Amino acid sequence: MSVADAISASGFRESDGVEDWRVLSDGAYAFFRTGSFAAAARLAGAIGELPGIDEHHPDVDLRRDGVTVRLITIEDDYFGMSGRDVDVARRISALARDRGATADTSSVQSYLVIPGAPATAEVTPFWEAVLGYRRRADSPDDDLVDPQDRGPGFWFERMDEPRPGGLGAIHVAVWVPGEHAESRVAAALAAGGRMVRDQDAPASWTLADAFGNEVDVATTESRD
Repeated sequence: MSVADAISASGFRESDGVEDWRVLSDGAYAFFRTGSFAAAARLAGAIGELPGIDEHHPDVDLRRDGVTVRLITIEDDYFGMSGRDVDVARRISALARDRGATADTSSVQSYLVIPGAPATAEVTPFWEAVLGYRRRADSPDDDLVDPQDRGPGFWFERMDEPRPGGLGAIHVAVWVPGEHAESRVAAALAAGGRMVRDQDAPASWTLADAFGNEVDVATTESRD
């Protein structure tokens, strides 16, 4: 069944009242900075008391300096943004402002782990079992997710050729807001990294450390 109010990542970004939020690989994120852990706990509690919040609830991560909130619409055949997320985002932003919390878009990011194999179907069951993850309903052949929504997602990438000895490869992707991506790439290069691929920028840059371990710096820009 399709989500009637499904929208694209750009559709979310272009909605009014969501300036505090950034769409990453697995939903829209906002970080609201508070003055103390106690203030952060009160904000998290107030989010939980919003009328109707159980009908479309956010994921809330409470830390000593603030609260990170994620919004995503998940159905059997859909994993993405919707009009419901826009509505809840506006309400949470208004609540945060009323409580003196400030949004910091530079503090949101998400991670994705990417195992590679010539035949991904042969390795996906191993990772499913060893992690205790489950297959993502809308893309069961490609993605695993933490059933508790705590760990990073796993996306399985088909390799054209295995590494010597028939080995696979694994790297990570860090998803950041589009306006912070180039500075993140520049910082990594200045810290000893090297550019591997940048032809897909601004959607992604692939960097490597001095020993060849790779990471994608990724955004949702130009991915609709």
